Amino acid sequence: MMSASPPTDPAPDDASETHDPLSAAAQQIARFDSAVDRWWEFLRGRKLMDRVMYGASDLGEFSQIWHVLGAIRALGPRREASDALRFSALMALESLIVNQGVKRLFARRRPGTAAENPTRHRLRQPITSSFPSGHASAAFCAAVVLSRGSRLGPLYRLAAAIVAVSRIHVRLHHASDVIAGAAVGEAIGRLASRLMRR
Repeated sequence: MMSASPPTDPAPDDASETHDPLSAAAQQIARFDSAVDRWWEFLRGRKLMDRVMYGASDLGEFSQIWHVLGAIRALGPRREASDALRFSALMALESLIVNQGVKRLFARRRPGTAAENPTRHRLRQPITSSFPSGHASAAFCAAVVLSRGSRLGPLYRLAAAIVAVSRIHVRLHHASDVIAGAAVGEAIGRLASRLMRR
């Protein structure tokens, strides 16, 4: 009698291949970013919206708007000029952490450039990684700190949100860059506020 040959393993198919969760997550994020960008296209090219968003994005460069607001807040009652200096020092530290620290861990290409997206508006074209958004991080860090003990907290938050989403409008950041940047800025701002209270 012929002996039965030993069973062989079936050839692996697509379903049995090793699943890479990081790759799957990256694909989900890319789909999310594409969906947001397609939806946002409806708002681009509208004169008022462009003016607000490009203006906000420009004011967010090097945290200009936040340094100005920090200086104005320091003029209020029970405030000192040193408050403005401490706030500006915090914003400089936040920028260092995000732009020279967190961004160096990633190498994400930005969604557009001036050449690919011609416009009469002129914005600085950053060369750092797109992830996370430094504009969003600075905006939310500033909003958290400026809101401490202030009735203008909701306005600071609104200004931060406008500056953050402006980066999607001008095609210099993906939506996920902005969300991550806002989360990082919120965390730094809360930590700084806690240390200031101590």
